[in-house]
Amino acid sequence: MDANKKKKRVAFSSVLASALLTVLKLVAGLMTGSIGILSEAAHSLLDFGAAAMTWVAVGMSSKPADRKHHYGHAKVESITALVETGLLLLTSGWIISAATERLLGGEAEVEVTWYAIAVMLTSIVVDFSRARALSRVAKETNSTALEADALHFSSDILSSAVVLIGLFFVSNGIFWADAAAGIVVAVVVARAAFQLGKKTIDILTDAAPVGIAERAEELAKTVPGVIGIKKIRVKPTGPQVFIEMSVAVNRTLSVEKVRDICTAIEEKVHGAFPVADMTIHTHPVALTGESIAERVHVIGLNHGLHAHNIATNFNDGARHITFDVEVDQRLKIKEAHQAVTLLEDELRREFDGNPEICIHLDPLRCEERRTTPLPEEEEAALRKVIVDAAATIPAIADVHDITILKTEKEKRFITLHCSFQEDVLMEDVHELTSRLEGAIYQAIPLACRVIIHAEPLGG
Repeated sequence: MDANKKKKRVAFSSVLASALLTVLKLVAGLMTGSIGILSEAAHSLLDFGAAAMTWVAVGMSSKPADRKHHYGHAKVESITALVETGLLLLTSGWIISAATERLLGGEAEVEVTWYAIAVMLTSIVVDFSRARALSRVAKETNSTALEADALHFSSDILSSAVVLIGLFFVSNGIFWADAAAGIVVAVVVARAAFQLGKKTIDILTDAAPVGIAERAEELAKTVPGVIGIKKIRVKPTGPQVFIEMSVAVNRTLSVEKVRDICTAIEEKVHGAFPVADMTIHTHPVALTGESIAERVHVIGLNHGLHAHNIATNFNDGARHITFDVEVDQRLKIKEAHQAVTLLEDELRREFDGNPEICIHLDPLRCEERRTTPLPEEEEAALRKVIVDAAATIPAIADVHDITILKTEKEKRFITLHCSFQEDVLMEDVHELTSRLEGAIYQAIPLACRVIIHAEPLGG
């Protein structure tokens, strides 16, 4: 049975139990003239109304979120609980008023009968059964309305016991004990109303449940990549808890890495609070250990530009930053220059000064070409040209996997792999492959694109 069906079933059974107890206590109170039993009848009548409202509220609160109620309908239960609080306080006032009037008016004849005692004992048994069932389901589903109902039935057990004690004293000639028992019942009811009202108001005013925010923040900080928690807010809504968190992360991280961090936070918090519904905002921050290259790269990405070949030179206290930027090849020079000018302006603000910045513009190619294989003789001749060009560069140990294709415009599209000793630095590898690329372009005038993949010898 799912949670909603379980809540509705236990709520409806409480309605039936409350109706039965109300009728029994009212009949016994009228027949005996006991204000203690009549106050219990009023208490049970209140429980009946509260149980009926709870049953309706549980059905309404189970409706999913819609376009008007983004957080669902769970607070219907809290509104119902607040109404129950008001009814409890009104009932307490009426009981105290009636009992005080009887005490001041002198003795009133109260008949103690076996059926009055039987009614109160039956009430205790039923109240105990309902309080236990409601409390169990309330804990399983985190329902405030069912918790309020459980509180009502629990207070009924105590108040019924007080009435029984009052009847015992009345049977021994102490008639004022009945009115005193009524006042005690009223105090118990008022106390239950205060507790329920306080909790309900906390929920309706979005008071954060104690400890959840602190625990969620503690769990989030254990996730690798989280620098700190900027802000956290917790909003209880019925059985759910909505957690909104702003997390500081390194601004150099990729979008995918940031997403992985958020997913890890959600998994950890859900492990501790399964009913949590989380919204995580990320706040990128600059770390003190960021290199100049990292800072340039990140700011370039923020402008939709990919910066590479970043180099920095210092001369008499002046900083010179140079790098390449890929821009859409379809842009006109004016448009491309405007884009990198905005990048330059932000870089100057980033480095808190006036560094010398020189940016080389690379066209970002993303076209798709149709290619066809070359005739075997021509392909063999061009392969020999490429191998001979590589032989003029001693550090290149091996050239292999050469592919030569012809484009629709009769241009040559060339890819190849070349090997280097394992301890050669990438800076040197880049220089050597660039030399080979230039040699190929010079030797093959029809070459439109040369891609060289470098790898360690034997790899």
